[in-house]
Amino acid sequence: MSKKGKNKKDLNRRDFLKISGGMMGLAIMSTPIVEAFRKVGADTDKQQDDPTKDTSEVNQWCMVLDLRKCEGLRLCTKACIAMHFIPKEQEWIQTLKIDLEGGGSYYMPMPCFQCENAPCVKVCPVKATYHNEEGIVLIDQTRCIGCRQCMAACPYHRRFFNWKKPELPPEAALAKYSPEFPVNVEKGTVSKCVFCPHLLKDGKLPSCVTGCPNGVIYMGELNRDLATNGQEVVKLSKFLDDNKAYRYKEELGTQPRVWYIPGAGEEVGRSPEDIDELRSLVWPEGGSR
Repeated sequence: MSKKGKNKKDLNRRDFLKISGGMMGLAIMSTPIVEAFRKVGADTDKQQDDPTKDTSEVNQWCMVLDLRKCEGLRLCTKACIAMHFIPKEQEWIQTLKIDLEGGGSYYMPMPCFQCENAPCVKVCPVKATYHNEEGIVLIDQTRCIGCRQCMAACPYHRRFFNWKKPELPPEAALAKYSPEFPVNVEKGTVSKCVFCPHLLKDGKLPSCVTGCPNGVIYMGELNRDLATNGQEVVKLSKFLDDNKAYRYKEELGTQPRVWYIPGAGEEVGRSPEDIDELRSLVWPEGGSR
């Protein structure tokens, strides 16, 4: 990631309009992303990486999670479950409570890390796991043979096996399966977080981003060096540099496209010393886990 812009002032909304060429609104719930975040030209058909292709005008997605704003509400998980009709035994974005050395704790949401050097892609014997041209790791479940080598290879444990056909609500029957919107998954295949590319291509933020009222999750675009959580727009490189962002298990060489800003919920009134527990996850059909 480039360090450019390190000494520039933060972008305000007027600055961002000048750079992006216009936006359609950034309210917290479901309004479109700026036009600058929309993919230029290419379709979303499944493609393997092509090193000869010029991707300078194709969005390259990433994510930033600001842990200073996270208080373990798990509403990002609930929104993801509702969007993708995820089975109860799976949490594609999982919030962990992490103990600090010397006492205290913080919360850490865990999506798929969308690694550029992805072990899961390398080990798949049938190329069911692949990068699309926007850098998102997808799974084609029509090709997946259920060998689970990708699950064993993932150092983040962010893949899930469908041991049985999921029990889905009636409205899920209307969904048409694609790797970009993996609903109506098949028994014996693998599933995971996919960054909601079906929303991104329509200029909308992923469900986990809009589902978090605290604005913890930012969707970023590397080529344009911008990111938004639906509440503000920031210059991505400066935001990472100024806030000492890090990548989880970066030393493994996976080159994850997910950054964390360290914190323990202090911007939303939480202290690391607070004695609290993860909120119960209430599932869309009314049950609780």
